[in-house]
Amino acid sequence: MSGHVTEEVEVDVKRSPPLHHNVENLSYVHKDQPKSQKLVLVLQALFPILEWGRDYNLSKFKGDLIAGLTIASLAIPQDIGYAKLANLDPQYSLYSSFVPPLVYAFMGSSRDIAIGPVAVVSLLLGTLLQKEIDPSNKVDYQRLAFTATFFAGITQATLGVLRLGFLIDFFSHAAIVGFMAGAAITIGLQQLKGFLGIKTFTKKTDIVSVMRSVWTTVHHGGKKNRKWYWVPAIAPLISVIIATFFVFITHADRHGVAIESIAIGRTFAAIKDYELDGNKEMVALGTMNVIGSMTSCYVATGSFSRTSVNYTAGCNTAVSNIVMSFVLLLTLLVITPLFKYSPKAVIASIIISAVIGLIDIKAMILIWKIDKLDFIACMGAFFGVVFVSVEIGLLIAVGISLAKILLQVARPQTALLGKLPMTSVYRNIQQYPDAIKVPGILIVRVDSAIYFSNSNYVKERILRWLTDEEEQVKANKQTRIQYLLVLANPERAVIDKLYTSGFANLIGDDKIFLNVADVVLAYAPKTEEP
Repeated sequence: MSGHVTEEVEVDVKRSPPLHHNVENLSYVHKDQPKSQKLVLVLQALFPILEWGRDYNLSKFKGDLIAGLTIASLAIPQDIGYAKLANLDPQYSLYSSFVPPLVYAFMGSSRDIAIGPVAVVSLLLGTLLQKEIDPSNKVDYQRLAFTATFFAGITQATLGVLRLGFLIDFFSHAAIVGFMAGAAITIGLQQLKGFLGIKTFTKKTDIVSVMRSVWTTVHHGGKKNRKWYWVPAIAPLISVIIATFFVFITHADRHGVAIESIAIGRTFAAIKDYELDGNKEMVALGTMNVIGSMTSCYVATGSFSRTSVNYTAGCNTAVSNIVMSFVLLLTLLVITPLFKYSPKAVIASIIISAVIGLIDIKAMILIWKIDKLDFIACMGAFFGVVFVSVEIGLLIAVGISLAKILLQVARPQTALLGKLPMTSVYRNIQQYPDAIKVPGILIVRVDSAIYFSNSNYVKERILRWLTDEEEQVKANKQTRIQYLLVLANPERAVIDKLYTSGFANLIGDDKIFLNVADVVLAYAPKTEEP
């Protein structure tokens, strides 16, 4: 009697990568072009504005002008608040909405993304830097902020040049949702200092430390002048209401969760049906931050709120970033001296209004319904930020995301296959109850590549199934399983390694088949009793 176990590997359809106009492809696609033409193509690859700028016209400029003015009106109040999160003066945040967008407009490939400081990055920068230097020491603190921005830009550009932009994909969406929600709550709690006029406030960001600081201030400071407490409070309250109203208007078209700059660009590129090269974007973002660090800017990136407004306002190209930059320049020249008079309560309300949309309850509920492990990643990042610190929350988010990937690699999905009635198709017997196991043949499919890290797990899984099958055979007096290893439909890379290693010769060429049906046809007759 004879039988076997087959491991079926699905054949992947290999698609050629899109031929973007990047430097890597130029030497191959345009190797026969004249040197002058190659130079033009290289410059266009580095500066996409040289390519799309040739077709730019007045009609497109009208849309970009309106969009640029719109996002500038949103950027000014946001930047003033975000500078506070980074423990910097307001003008430095405005600088970051002036220089980096100009650089990106020349080097970036997204037509819709709007560049500038964002709340979470500002908070993370401020939290990390104040542990090294007291923000009251402005000169040294600012120098450290610009140095951090420089190295952040170098890191981004290096990842792009080395084609390592895919590393961003290791940060799962679920972890981002949890991290952003936790960061929004942390940012909101930090605004209690300006909102309540507290002079002595904790430098820690966790909720316990913040609430202890607030409670201590209220308990000791509320004992004097209780009768007239509302007099100093009424002015900032009115300011808060007015400021919140105007900020709400500027955010009317904003929705969704803030995510990585490249993901933002891809989102809107998909809507407008054009390609976006993630590695080129990394180079552009890195270069703008390097240049920005030399012009008193701190870390800038793509903002989902500004990009949403930019898209809704009708932007056509990156010229909208240029328009915003010049509006910010005028702002810096005209009203910078007035920043010191900005009420802290108003700035706090602007920040709270800007980050409230980062808490996406619907996304959390959806993640819970779809994948419980993703939900654990989401909540781990959330509670890490809220109860410990922003950097710990970030580490938890990345750690859980990587742990899930490693778990999926080390414990790949495996399935027993059966034959669908009246067909030659074999499917998972758990997914298709009508699928019938072939007597004497155990068909196993591994739904993942087999690596050194999961080979033992796959072997143990197959042996466990063999043991279970043998017990059923003895109990029901069915045909025994006698052959262990026959391969069906391995892909080209697997076949090459089988022959290179000599394993194909060990098991024999007759043990490698095109599909499962051929295997069953070849071995099924041997399962009959003599």
